[in-house]
Amino acid sequence: MYPVSEAFLQAVQENTREYYWTGKITTKAGKEYLFGYRDIVKGSGYITAQCCGSTELEIGTVYASEMGITLFSQIDRYTLEDAKVELSCHFRLPDGNFEEIPMGIFEVSEANRHLKTLELKAYDYMLRFEKGFNGFETVGNAYAFLELCCGACNVELAHTKEEIEAMPNGPELLSIYPENDIETYRDVLYFVAQVLGGFFCINREGRLELRKYGTVPVLEIKGRHRFSSSFSDFITRYTAVSSTNLRTQTAEYYALETDDGLTMNLGVNPLLQFGLEETRRTLCENILADLSVISYVPFDSSTIGNPALDLGDVLTFSGGQADGTQTACITSIEHRIGGRQSIRCVGKNPRLAQAKSKNDKNISGLLNQIEAGKIGIHTFTNASAYTINDSNVRIVSIEFASSEETHIQFFGQVIVDVAAVQEDREASAKGSIVIPANADGTAGAGDAETGDMDESGSTGTGDDGITVEVELPVAWKEDGMAEAIVTFVFNDEEILLHHPAETWHSGKHTFSLYYPIDNVVPNITNTFEVYLRMSNGTGSVDTGDCIAAVSGQAMAAAAAWDGKINIEETAARFMIGGGIQARGYGETVKMETMELVQRSYSDHVAGKYAIGAFCRPVAMGQEV
Repeated sequence: MYPVSEAFLQAVQENTREYYWTGKITTKAGKEYLFGYRDIVKGSGYITAQCCGSTELEIGTVYASEMGITLFSQIDRYTLEDAKVELSCHFRLPDGNFEEIPMGIFEVSEANRHLKTLELKAYDYMLRFEKGFNGFETVGNAYAFLELCCGACNVELAHTKEEIEAMPNGPELLSIYPENDIETYRDVLYFVAQVLGGFFCINREGRLELRKYGTVPVLEIKGRHRFSSSFSDFITRYTAVSSTNLRTQTAEYYALETDDGLTMNLGVNPLLQFGLEETRRTLCENILADLSVISYVPFDSSTIGNPALDLGDVLTFSGGQADGTQTACITSIEHRIGGRQSIRCVGKNPRLAQAKSKNDKNISGLLNQIEAGKIGIHTFTNASAYTINDSNVRIVSIEFASSEETHIQFFGQVIVDVAAVQEDREASAKGSIVIPANADGTAGAGDAETGDMDESGSTGTGDDGITVEVELPVAWKEDGMAEAIVTFVFNDEEILLHHPAETWHSGKHTFSLYYPIDNVVPNITNTFEVYLRMSNGTGSVDTGDCIAAVSGQAMAAAAAWDGKINIEETAARFMIGGGIQARGYGETVKMETMELVQRSYSDHVAGKYAIGAFCRPVAMGQEV
């Protein structure tokens, strides 16, 4: 519910009310048109929003709100393409003042001119996420995905990083399954909202907001405030979730101890495919915990209206056929400008749920992802920014597998904002100085000493002079050249024969990368990583500025986990007493069980250390 004053909550419960609507149209050129209540054709204005379909509750939805209005206006309709429309409702309070409630921000998609009126249809910013995602393989937590989507589509996020990471699945590391049906950033939001156990909408300030189903009522709708209403004779409850695992081609089922309600089918969520079985179980059980609070009576009602109500608000109803002890949730709402308000809650009857749908292992439409001779591609983009210095920073990591021995090609492109170290430069400036002479042939002492010059540039009045050669030192600073060096690592083995490098001045530069890999072993997981370091300067890679891909024949959607665990630990510069300093160290612990008969362990310490007063770099490392 939009935050309003206590005086408003009192006024909205009265039998009589006074209010009016206003709006503002802002064109892409920045021109503003204000309109009032009298400019709106009676009965033409509406705002509709929903977070579910027409039959049952859903999570992960990303519906756009729609606004329609007809104005008595002579605005040129050709100037209204993608124009912004802001609507507000002004409600009279008991003290006589009016409280303004913003009703949303919309972008015009259609403008039709009639003889005396202008008809507009507009949608909120959710449509901005209808941009191609290109199937990039991305790794990060939920906030990193949201930041990537919002940054790419120019929409503000209504939540802070701390708010998202405080949610049950917020801090979990997620990765997009390579073979997926993601086409747009809106699809990415859908799957992220599923993981977080809620739904996305654009709030009244035009920001992307995640909402969850709750239990605390925000308002009571009394019988005298309803024109009509109908209530179901059952309560919608969820006690289980089902998620399709592409690797095992089964639908995994997670339920509460007492499983007597509906099952929420999450389908094939690309963000729930990677990781151990325990990780998937934790993610799904956290989603189930958010769904288990649902205990709603489906209803459909036409009311006198409350402009502060929003999607996801929990209500109670009293009077008439309503049961005041039960709660319901707004899953769709329609505001009529100057008219009634329609609200609705959808839901299924748990008694009619079919048991076989709870754990149906026959996944319809699941196709074989490995086809002989088919060219496959795995892509990657960075979901967080990188800072590059003189230590290796991993900017690309792609996992892939093949059903047969083949060769693959790696392509990548990185945009680096470089800040090169300023260099001190020195040089000598040479030249000649003419000292004017007096009439007797001696140097003009007076003029030469004072340095006074006439209009011709001479320091004396004589025609002849003495020429003196002068050399002066000159010092200045200029932009240096930073060197960027790339290291390729395939299956944890550094490729020593090829290290691409570039030298740059300060500014933004594009680094194009390529590497072919022959004789890829089939039916195991392979990892290709790219590390970047810089000398004589630093660099930064913004979110989305690093894209890469590997492609080849017979590439699989994913291989079974081969038992490999990579653990990385880093530490910043530290000092021991006053004599030993270390710039930092990295540690990698590796366990591989590629085959049943193979066991290996290695512990590698990489880095160079300055020890004692000599500060001589000493390379340290060990392999067990």
